[in-house]
Amino acid sequence: MSETIPEYTEDAFLGGQLHLRQPRSGHRAGHDAMLLAAASRAYQGERVVEFGAGVGAAGLAVAKRVGGIDLTLVEIDSNLAVLARHNAVANGIAARVVVLDVTAPAQDFSAAGLAPDNADLVLMNPPFNNAARHRASPDLARASAHVAAPGALEQWTAAARRILRPGGILTLIWRADGLADALAALTRGFGSLVIVPVHGDARKPAIRVLVRAVKGGKAPTQILSALMLNDEKGRPDPQTSAILAGQGRLPLAIA
Repeated sequence: MSETIPEYTEDAFLGGQLHLRQPRSGHRAGHDAMLLAAASRAYQGERVVEFGAGVGAAGLAVAKRVGGIDLTLVEIDSNLAVLARHNAVANGIAARVVVLDVTAPAQDFSAAGLAPDNADLVLMNPPFNNAARHRASPDLARASAHVAAPGALEQWTAAARRILRPGGILTLIWRADGLADALAALTRGFGSLVIVPVHGDARKPAIRVLVRAVKGGKAPTQILSALMLNDEKGRPDPQTSAILAGQGRLPLAIA
């Protein structure tokens, strides 16, 4: 099947450090991708893999912060993969884009160059809306990116566990009201969890959680101070705004 380039917009991220083409309609990268990148700990020379990369926003944002990583972007939609390849080249980032279903069997991953026990970091923003509780978008690409099939999170975390080396790190962003599901999915093979709640408004409950997990980790789970997108008066939080502008990183990416 031939790949087609969808109608797109050109958008700036990280305060203009990163420029991305992304579809005009359907799933579009935003704060979640930049927060995921800011929460992902990586070092020069490490192998970094983004699952469900879309146009490559989070993985490319990590590469902008940490030079010299070996980056692979995994995306099921071949049209988005076309844009991800363009975005890597346009931003001067060496990245390999693989068209692959994250729920595919292990042999498909190996054939795509993603062998077991090989990655240092996996980051992912899986589809997280429950199909039973949320009406899917009529836009099929958007629905695929947002609505999770039953057991999808367990499959995504299992795939991450398989390709990560012992001691490798998984970073994910998820719905705050689905934290129990995320913790359950990480019980097999992961430990040393660190969690940061993310509030859209300081006066309201968290809307997202950022979670860092270590393959084979044994340390107790930690919950760090919450991140606010906006303060009590609805104004953008200065610390979070600086992070979204590429001027810092979250504690998950440091300790």
